[in-house]
Amino acid sequence: MHKLLDILASGIHDAKNQLFIAESMIAASEAAHGIAMGEARYAIESAANRLSRTLTAYHLMRHDAAASVTPTIVGDVCDEVMLAQRKHLAERGIALSVDCQVFDEWPLDRDLVTDMLNNAVQNAGRFAGKAVHVSATTDDGWLCLRVDDDGPGFAALPPTTGTGLMVAERLARLHHRHERQGSLLLSNHGALGGARFELRLP
Repeated sequence: MHKLLDILASGIHDAKNQLFIAESMIAASEAAHGIAMGEARYAIESAANRLSRTLTAYHLMRHDAAASVTPTIVGDVCDEVMLAQRKHLAERGIALSVDCQVFDEWPLDRDLVTDMLNNAVQNAGRFAGKAVHVSATTDDGWLCLRVDDDGPGFAALPPTTGTGLMVAERLARLHHRHERQGSLLLSNHGALGGARFELRLP
Protein backbone atom coordinates (compact mmCIF):
# COMPACT_ATOMS: atom_id res chain seq x y z
CA MET A 1 0.00 0.00 0.00
CA HIS A 2 2.79 2.44 0.91
CA LYS A 3 4.49 1.78 -2.44
CA LEU A 4 1.25 2.60 -4.26
CA LEU A 5 0.87 5.80 -2.26
CA ASP A 6 4.44 6.78 -3.11
CA ILE A 7 3.68 6.31 -6.82
CA LEU A 8 0.56 8.46 -6.50
CA ALA A 9 2.54 11.14 -4.65
CA SER A 10 5.12 11.16 -7.44
CA GLY A 11 2.33 11.62 -9.99
CA ILE A 12 0.92 14.54 -8.01
CA HIS A 13 4.36 16.15 -7.91
CA ASP A 14 4.72 15.83 -11.71
CA ALA A 15 1.23 17.28 -12.28
CA LYS A 16 2.05 20.23 -10.03
CA ASN A 17 5.20 20.96 -12.07
CA GLN A 18 3.20 20.87 -15.32
CA LEU A 19 0.74 23.40 -13.87
CA PHE A 20 3.59 25.77 -13.09
CA ILE A 21 4.81 25.42 -16.68
CA ALA A 22 1.30 26.20 -17.97
CA GLU A 23 1.13 29.27 -15.74
CA SER A 24 4.45 30.53 -17.10
CA MET A 25 3.22 30.08 -20.67
CA ILE A 26 0.03 32.03 -19.90
CA ALA A 27 2.03 34.83 -18.28
CA ALA A 28 4.27 35.01 -21.36
CA SER A 29 1.23 35.19 -23.66
CA GLU A 30 -0.23 37.98 -21.54
CA ALA A 31 2.97 39.98 -21.86
CA ALA A 32 3.35 39.34 -25.58
CA HIS A 33 -0.25 39.97 -26.65
CA GLY A 34 -1.65 42.20 -23.92
CA ILE A 35 -4.36 39.67 -23.03
CA ALA A 36 -5.61 39.65 -19.44
CA MET A 37 -5.94 36.08 -18.20
CA GLY A 38 -5.83 36.63 -14.46
CA GLU A 39 -8.64 34.19 -13.73
CA ALA A 40 -6.91 31.42 -15.69
CA ARG A 41 -3.65 32.03 -13.83
CA TYR A 42 -5.49 32.10 -10.50
CA ALA A 43 -7.14 28.75 -11.30
CA ILE A 44 -3.78 27.21 -12.16
CA GLU A 45 -2.14 28.65 -9.06
CA SER A 46 -4.97 27.35 -6.86
CA ALA A 47 -4.72 23.88 -8.38
CA ALA A 48 -0.95 23.82 -7.98
CA ASN A 49 -1.19 25.03 -4.39
CA ARG A 50 -3.78 22.39 -3.59
CA LEU A 51 -1.52 19.70 -4.99
CA SER A 52 1.32 21.10 -2.88
CA ARG A 53 -0.86 20.92 0.22
CA THR A 54 -1.82 17.36 -0.63
CA LEU A 55 1.84 16.39 -0.92
CA THR A 56 2.68 18.12 2.35
CA ALA A 57 -0.15 16.35 4.12
CA TYR A 58 0.88 13.03 2.57
CA HIS A 59 4.45 13.34 3.81
CA LEU A 60 3.27 14.31 7.28
CA MET A 61 0.89 11.39 7.58
CA ARG A 62 3.02 8.86 5.66
CA HIS A 63 6.01 9.37 7.90
CA ASP A 64 4.13 10.13 11.13
CA ALA A 65 5.80 13.54 11.25
CA ALA A 66 4.82 16.14 13.78
CA ALA A 67 3.42 19.55 12.94
CA SER A 68 5.91 22.43 13.19
CA VAL A 69 4.13 24.16 16.06
CA THR A 70 5.55 27.52 17.12
CA PRO A 71 4.07 30.62 18.83
CA THR A 72 2.35 32.53 16.03
CA ILE A 73 0.52 35.85 15.92
CA VAL A 74 -2.99 34.83 14.88
CA GLY A 75 -3.72 38.22 13.33
CA ASP A 76 -0.82 37.72 10.91
CA VAL A 77 -2.37 34.44 9.71
CA CYS A 78 -5.74 36.14 9.18
CA ASP A 79 -4.09 39.02 7.29
CA GLU A 80 -2.21 36.59 5.05
CA VAL A 81 -5.44 34.80 4.13
CA MET A 82 -7.14 38.14 3.44
CA LEU A 83 -4.33 39.25 1.11
CA ALA A 84 -4.34 35.92 -0.73
CA GLN A 85 -8.09 35.68 -1.29
CA ARG A 86 -9.73 39.12 -1.25
CA LYS A 87 -8.96 40.19 -4.83
CA HIS A 88 -10.14 36.97 -6.43
CA LEU A 89 -13.39 36.94 -4.46
CA ALA A 90 -13.98 40.63 -5.23
CA GLU A 91 -13.73 39.88 -8.95
CA ARG A 92 -16.65 37.50 -8.44
CA GLY A 93 -18.67 40.05 -6.51
CA ILE A 94 -18.00 38.45 -3.12
CA ALA A 95 -16.83 40.54 -0.17
CA LEU A 96 -14.28 38.97 2.17
CA SER A 97 -14.13 40.30 5.72
CA VAL A 98 -11.89 39.34 8.63
CA ASP A 99 -12.41 39.81 12.36
CA CYS A 100 -9.52 38.64 14.54
CA GLN A 101 -10.22 38.91 18.27
CA VAL A 102 -7.06 37.03 19.27
CA PHE A 103 -4.26 39.48 19.89
CA ASP A 104 -1.73 37.19 21.53
CA GLU A 105 0.44 34.47 20.03
CA TRP A 106 -0.92 30.93 19.78
CA PRO A 107 1.05 27.69 19.29
CA LEU A 108 0.28 26.37 15.80
CA ASP A 109 1.83 25.29 12.53
CA ARG A 110 1.51 28.53 10.60
CA ASP A 111 1.94 27.06 7.11
CA LEU A 112 -0.55 24.24 7.66
CA VAL A 113 -3.17 26.45 9.32
CA THR A 114 -2.83 29.16 6.67
CA ASP A 115 -3.25 26.56 3.92
CA MET A 116 -6.35 25.14 5.60
CA LEU A 117 -7.93 28.58 5.94
CA ASN A 118 -7.08 29.54 2.36
CA ASN A 119 -8.67 26.32 1.14
CA ALA A 120 -11.75 26.90 3.31
CA VAL A 121 -12.17 30.46 1.98
CA GLN A 122 -11.82 29.25 -1.62
CA ASN A 123 -14.47 26.58 -1.03
CA ALA A 124 -16.78 29.07 0.68
CA GLY A 125 -16.38 31.43 -2.27
CA ARG A 126 -17.69 28.74 -4.63
CA PHE A 127 -21.06 28.72 -2.88
CA ALA A 128 -21.32 32.19 -1.33
CA GLY A 129 -23.83 34.70 -2.60
CA LYS A 130 -22.13 37.95 -1.68
CA ALA A 131 -20.03 37.44 1.44
CA VAL A 132 -17.41 35.28 3.16
CA HIS A 133 -16.26 36.03 6.70
CA VAL A 134 -13.15 34.80 8.53
CA SER A 135 -13.01 35.13 12.31
CA ALA A 136 -10.64 34.17 15.13
CA THR A 137 -11.73 33.94 18.76
CA THR A 138 -10.92 31.92 21.88
CA ASP A 139 -13.30 29.69 23.78
CA ASP A 140 -12.39 27.90 27.02
CA GLY A 141 -8.74 27.52 26.06
CA TRP A 142 -9.38 26.75 22.39
CA LEU A 143 -8.45 28.86 19.38
CA CYS A 144 -11.48 28.94 17.09
CA LEU A 145 -10.82 29.84 13.46
CA ARG A 146 -14.05 30.08 11.45
CA VAL A 147 -14.96 30.64 7.82
CA ASP A 148 -18.63 31.53 7.24
CA ASP A 149 -20.46 32.19 3.99
CA ASP A 150 -23.95 33.34 2.99
CA GLY A 151 -24.57 30.44 0.63
CA PRO A 152 -27.14 27.63 0.89
CA GLY A 153 -25.12 25.66 3.44
CA PHE A 154 -24.13 22.02 3.34
CA ALA A 155 -26.76 19.79 1.78
CA ALA A 156 -25.91 17.15 4.40
CA LEU A 157 -23.51 16.89 7.29
CA PRO A 158 -22.15 13.32 7.36
CA PRO A 159 -18.77 12.54 8.93
CA THR A 160 -16.04 14.53 7.21
CA THR A 161 -15.69 13.37 3.61
CA GLY A 162 -13.74 14.49 0.57
CA THR A 163 -9.98 14.45 0.22
CA GLY A 164 -9.52 18.09 1.22
CA LEU A 165 -11.66 17.84 4.34
CA MET A 166 -10.17 14.52 5.41
CA VAL A 167 -6.68 15.98 5.07
CA ALA A 168 -7.70 19.10 7.02
CA GLU A 169 -9.16 16.95 9.79
CA ARG A 170 -5.97 14.89 10.04
CA LEU A 171 -3.81 18.01 10.07
CA ALA A 172 -5.96 19.59 12.76
CA ARG A 173 -5.36 16.53 14.93
CA LEU A 174 -1.59 17.03 14.62
CA HIS A 175 -2.06 20.00 16.94
CA HIS A 176 -2.21 18.71 20.51
CA ARG A 177 -1.53 20.36 23.87
CA HIS A 178 -2.55 19.77 27.48
CA GLU A 179 -4.17 16.44 26.52
CA ARG A 180 -6.32 18.22 23.95
CA GLN A 181 -6.28 17.61 20.22
CA GLY A 182 -7.29 19.90 17.36
CA SER A 183 -10.48 19.22 15.44
CA LEU A 184 -12.48 20.31 12.41
CA LEU A 185 -16.20 21.07 12.66
CA LEU A 186 -18.63 21.66 9.79
CA SER A 187 -22.06 23.13 10.38
CA ASN A 188 -24.87 25.20 8.88
CA HIS A 189 -26.50 28.44 10.01
CA GLY A 190 -23.21 30.18 10.71
CA ALA A 191 -22.73 33.91 11.24
CA LEU A 192 -23.84 34.69 7.66
CA GLY A 193 -26.64 32.11 7.54
CA GLY A 194 -24.82 29.60 5.37
CA ALA A 195 -22.10 27.01 5.92
CA ARG A 196 -19.44 27.23 8.62
CA PHE A 197 -15.94 25.72 8.62
CA GLU A 198 -14.46 25.77 12.12
CA LEU A 199 -10.93 24.80 13.05
CA ARG A 200 -10.40 24.37 16.81
CA LEU A 201 -6.84 24.25 18.08
CA PRO A 202 -5.72 23.69 21.69
